[in-house]
Amino acid sequence: MLLKYEVFLNTPASPLRLLYLDYDGVLHDAEVFQHPKRGIYIATPGHILFEWMSILEQILAPHPTVRIVLSTSWVRMKGFTYAKRQLSPNLQSKVIGATFHKRHMNSLSFAERPRGVQILGDVIRRRPTSWLAIDDEYEGWPEAHIERLICTDGARGLSERAVQDELKQKLKIV
Repeated sequence: MLLKYEVFLNTPASPLRLLYLDYDGVLHDAEVFQHPKRGIYIATPGHILFEWMSILEQILAPHPTVRIVLSTSWVRMKGFTYAKRQLSPNLQSKVIGATFHKRHMNSLSFAERPRGVQILGDVIRRRPTSWLAIDDEYEGWPEAHIERLICTDGARGLSERAVQDELKQKLKIV
């Protein structure tokens, strides 16, 4: 008799190419806060929410099979639907889920895990053929998968040419 994990291990990987996407420090400056009256806002003068989203759209355009999994804390804090709706319609159409699922996970214990561990848990569940993550948080990333992380500077995110080039190169391989 096969145990549950043996069946899971014998299940072939799905033909998915995934990009795990954080928002803060990637699509806009990392200094994002939530206020009961003001809502979600960026504290850094001269910056706006999702100001670098069009860069991601342009980079993903030549890769129509890449799907997005939201790895942002916005899902845990505001809900999956809210977080997804912050993206452009083009990017929304690529989103297939999130690393956090409120029906199946404890919010506090999930938040205590490093982002890389959260993502790796999702990779194990989804079993994609290939995956990358773009995030400004690298602390606690599993060493065996560090090459899959495109790490951004929280203040510059996707606006940095070097980050854009790295993402373009890694998307060609993945």
